[in-house]
Amino acid sequence: MALLVIDMQRDFLDPLGYVAQSGVDVSILRRTIDPVQRLLVAARAAKIPVFHTREGHRPDLSDLTEFKRQRAAGSGAAIGSVGPLGRLLVRGEKGHAIIEEVAPLPGEAVVDKPGFGAFFATDLELMLRAAGISALTIAGVTTDICVHSTLREAIDRGFDCTTVEDACAAGEPSVHDAMIRCIAGEGGILGRVLDSHSVVAAWSA
Repeated sequence: MALLVIDMQRDFLDPLGYVAQSGVDVSILRRTIDPVQRLLVAARAAKIPVFHTREGHRPDLSDLTEFKRQRAAGSGAAIGSVGPLGRLLVRGEKGHAIIEEVAPLPGEAVVDKPGFGAFFATDLELMLRAAGISALTIAGVTTDICVHSTLREAIDRGFDCTTVEDACAAGEPSVHDAMIRCIAGEGGILGRVLDSHSVVAAWSA
């Protein structure tokens, strides 16, 4: 088993970051911080491996697709443009960093990804297979995009997945709720949905 924490970066959670610059109220996304902290403490105590992801692009934007470039520009937050935390959604900038509250510990893997899903154009699957991991507990932002994309990729690769409902969030609560229903629908077609307290209790046991 491993805990996979998706994109808890300043660009997504900081009031000065990429998502805030596009007009989203990041206070909704920041509700995930306490539950993710709870999961990290429990995973580390139980010796469960932790993997973190960061979405971002090369400084020359050579890995930025035209569709993604145009969509971001239309939102008022062009990827690669300069914001209060440096160039938006670019690797190495202040906004690309994981927030201090849930920062990785030395030895915890950090996977940089250019797309929404954590398996696309990364070595995440290789790392998981090499570690003998077959089950993932998934948390982070956003429920409807990067979390959901990663979850679907993981399910198709045969991983046994649990999504932690209160440790995920979308820019609109109604969208988050819809995605959680999608995951749990049809008898758990995309795995289990639990809250952080239930996950922590299971790991503690």
